[in-house]
Amino acid sequence: MLVHRPTALAALTALLATALPAQESKLPIREITLYRSGVGAFEHVGRLRGDVRAQLKFPTDAVNDILKSMTILDLGGGSIGPVSYGSKEPLERRLASFGVDISKAPSIPDLFRQLRGARLKVVTLDGTREGTILGVEDRQVVAAAGDDAAVVVRPHLNLLTDGGVRSVEVASIASFELLDEALAEELRLALAALADQRAERIKTVDLSFRGDAAKERTVVVTYVREMPVWKTSYRLVLPEDTNDGANDGTKEAAKPTLQGWAIVENTTDDEWNDVRLSLASGRPVGFTMDLYQPIYAARPDVPVPLDEGLAPKLYDSSGRPMPEPPAARRAALAREMGELTDRAIVGAVENKRMKSVESELRALGYVQADGLGESQASGGEVGGQFHYTVDAPVTLARQRSAMLPILLSKIDGRRLSILTVENPLRAPEHPMQGVELTNDTDLHLMPGPIAVFDGGAYAGDAQIDHTARNQRRLLSFAMDIDVECKTRATSEETLVGVKIVDGAIVQATRQENRRTYELVNYDEQRGRTVLVEYPKSGGWSLKVPAEPTEETSSAYRFEVSLPAGGQAVREVVEVRTLEHRMAVTSYPLPTILEFRSDGKASQAVVDAIARAADLQARVHAKAEELNRLDAERRAIAEEQGRIRDNLGRVPANSDLHRRYVEKLGAQEDRLDAITAERVSVEDARDEAQRALNEFLRDLDVE
Repeated sequence: MLVHRPTALAALTALLATALPAQESKLPIREITLYRSGVGAFEHVGRLRGDVRAQLKFPTDAVNDILKSMTILDLGGGSIGPVSYGSKEPLERRLASFGVDISKAPSIPDLFRQLRGARLKVVTLDGTREGTILGVEDRQVVAAAGDDAAVVVRPHLNLLTDGGVRSVEVASIASFELLDEALAEELRLALAALADQRAERIKTVDLSFRGDAAKERTVVVTYVREMPVWKTSYRLVLPEDTNDGANDGTKEAAKPTLQGWAIVENTTDDEWNDVRLSLASGRPVGFTMDLYQPIYAARPDVPVPLDEGLAPKLYDSSGRPMPEPPAARRAALAREMGELTDRAIVGAVENKRMKSVESELRALGYVQADGLGESQASGGEVGGQFHYTVDAPVTLARQRSAMLPILLSKIDGRRLSILTVENPLRAPEHPMQGVELTNDTDLHLMPGPIAVFDGGAYAGDAQIDHTARNQRRLLSFAMDIDVECKTRATSEETLVGVKIVDGAIVQATRQENRRTYELVNYDEQRGRTVLVEYPKSGGWSLKVPAEPTEETSSAYRFEVSLPAGGQAVREVVEVRTLEHRMAVTSYPLPTILEFRSDGKASQAVVDAIARAADLQARVHAKAEELNRLDAERRAIAEEQGRIRDNLGRVPANSDLHRRYVEKLGAQEDRLDAITAERVSVEDARDEAQRALNEFLRDLDVE
């Protein structure tokens, strides 16, 4: 007799499921940290007594993240039981396990083939038949009568009935019924599994805790799951003047005001009630892994005995809990600051204490904007990342979004008109209105859009990148139509000098690009500080001005002070030196003599070129002599051919025949002399070439 015995873990899980009471409301969300990598860290905290089974519900798509990251702590000395959840058998494997396999969406003929041997009742237009399925075969039938008749292949069901074997065309079957109740139930179950797969959206995870019923204890459950990336947006309010200071003479009053908002979405099915919310700037590495789906490894079919399989190796990892931001300390210091500020008379001792409290508050991430209230979020480094922590608890209903104020502060900044030159030959006609911000707040500024307001009116939109403390950023938000720019561009090329390097003439030429930008300010009321951003070009160096106001990896920046209703000029000159190499022997001597007179070539260079020309002339002379000898030899060969042809036409004892023979003899003597003379001339030419090569080898003359 075969008896199924559950494993110890399964038995324990079943026991806990029946023995421990479910307390779903005992573990509310208390803290959430959202990251910009698309995940959120959740912390549930509850107070429990005795043996408890708590439930958490998640969308099916989130179960993999829960299985990968969930941590459970019982801080009161209790013990933690297993975590149980509904299994997720692969759908195809579940369907294939039924007596009728519909995993591949079979057609009616395919279904009949699977049911071979089962009893079936079919209803057709001709009546009803019952029998056992023998199989399905394809037959050729005539589709229509008359001239349009065609032969087609159609499946037929063969049934073994009480009256013998009957064949039924599948297309004529109006309905059929499985007479085998077990098979019919299997088909219904397979179809139900398909329906359940589509309906499974929420999964329940059961957590089990055991402890003393007389003692209340704290339990903590944390996990990471996919969440929308939190976003930031800002509002920048510019005062009337940020260049020359405030009207009352204090620089602080002239600072722009920056307001920051965090945009978060609660896409979970849980209510966020009085949750402590933190927003992290970092992007930790995150990945998904299908831990929820049961995986069946393909196993080889090998003869007995089986080799022992290898078990997976697990490696322990240690972690360090994130330090808790000192919110309580900040709150106490803020209350003390309020009490000191409310006093009618503040003495020296109180004033000193106020400065001390303010310094400690800033060190703890507290930011206060004079006359504007205070920021509603504090910031600090946690685990190598900057975290915003919203000071007040956050309540956000499920499937709702919210904008949370995280920054309200004065920020160091000044107005600028930014002229970005992309093509040096033609600058934009108008610069952009902009502002240069220096993050002197105690918070990092995350990337996001900035709506700029000037004098109480909307002025334009800008965008800021991640900006750490004390880091500067340029923002542009509108075209400055009151400032006009005109461009003049000239280029010139000048010979710098001629020298000989490694036996070759090196001619250095300096190129100079001069760009002049004329700026005109038609605003009669206010001057401008124009920042000209000029692109760097590879191989070019800056000549005018000698030093830029600022330099980036791709551009120079020059500041130009433009008075109200006035004009200004910014000239930018870039230079580079190019070198052209050519053979010494090919350089014209008259040209080098001209360069010497202009002071661009030394006498030593002229002498070296003249010497090389003389050596080259000797090589050419010997080469010409060889050409002359070769030409003479070719002429003799042609003449000998003519003479030999004539010898065959004249009598052997004639005077003409005798003259031809004598002439051939003389020509043969000359050919012998040419051969000897040519050897001598070739030796002389090679010697002249060696002398030239030795002279040019490693020749360096300035």
